[in-house]
Amino acid sequence: MIWGSILGITFVVALIILYEWPKLKQGSKKEKATVVVLTGAGWLLAVLLVFFPEMPGPTDVIKAIFQPLGRYMEK
Repeated sequence: MIWGSILGITFVVALIILYEWPKLKQGSKKEKATVVVLTGAGWLLAVLLVFFPEMPGPTDVIKAIFQPLGRYMEK
C-alpha cells in the first residue's frame, strides 16, 4: 500500500513537470532549476509524510517559533 502511494505521488509529480516544462522559456536555466528543485522538495515531503504520518507540519514549526513571541507581547 505504501509503495502504491509513492508511485501515485511520483506519477502526479511527473504530470506536473510535463505540464509546466513547455511553458518555461527556452534559455531560462534558473527557472527550470527552480521548478525542478521546488517540485522535488514537494515530492520528498509527500513521501516522508507517507512513511511518517505523525511528522509535524510547517504550521507546527511556525507555531513553535512564534508562540514565545506571542506570550511576550501579551504582557
